[in-house]
Amino acid sequence: MAHTAMSGSGTTSEGGPPLQTAVWRLRSRACWTDAAALLEPHASADPAAALQRTSLLTERCLYTGTGWTDAEDALRTAEALAHDDLGRGAAACERGYLAYASTLLGARDRADEASVALSRAAALLPPAAPGRPLLDFRRGLIAQNIADAPQSARAAYRRAHAGATAQGDDLLLSFTWRHLASLALREGELAEARHGFTESLRIREELGYLVGTAPALISLAHTETGPEAARLRAEAGRLFRLLGGVPTWLAPHLEPPAPETAEAN
Repeated sequence: MAHTAMSGSGTTSEGGPPLQTAVWRLRSRACWTDAAALLEPHASADPAAALQRTSLLTERCLYTGTGWTDAEDALRTAEALAHDDLGRGAAACERGYLAYASTLLGARDRADEASVALSRAAALLPPAAPGRPLLDFRRGLIAQNIADAPQSARAAYRRAHAGATAQGDDLLLSFTWRHLASLALREGELAEARHGFTESLRIREELGYLVGTAPALISLAHTETGPEAARLRAEAGRLFRLLGGVPTWLAPHLEPPAPETAEAN
């Protein structure tokens, strides 16, 4: 399960600003278009709102395989509004992620664009910048899923994990746990993989990140066998149907694996 999404744009706290709470509730239930619409009145002049709107629409692309033009238009607005290195670096990070999503899902091969954009973001964002852990994570995705360089991916994920811990970004932590676990599973480290997937699932359930919970359940099912694996897949299928069949790429993973695959896990 290589797919993932952005970090925590929009609060997960009920005590946060009303707009951000509303955006989070919609986003977590796969209502990205509605969440982006709430930000639209602000996105034409506010760089932060424009960037957040871009992130939401890019996440929709990754989870549904649709909406590429809307995301690209939002990204161009965010890039035009960026007025300092931090803003330009954050916009470059979003461009790299959109290009990565397009490449990963086979919409259009933009691997070179993704790498160049994330490298530009790295040059603009200092090590202590708030957006640096997310950038490190996305560079890990490129290394793992496009360059097939698991060691580089692990190093990037570990930097992202440390940064997310320091910044208290629980949602990003759910992604770093999951992708570090996926590398462990690839190397046959079953206990380490199970721990990472369990932590990822726990965080997503605590945050109420419904759209990311089914993938987390399926990932954990890859480390289990018998009734427990079946239970996890059944719960993932229930959430998948509840949210209208998203993430679309999850559907093939909801079927029980062949016996030899189950034994290999």
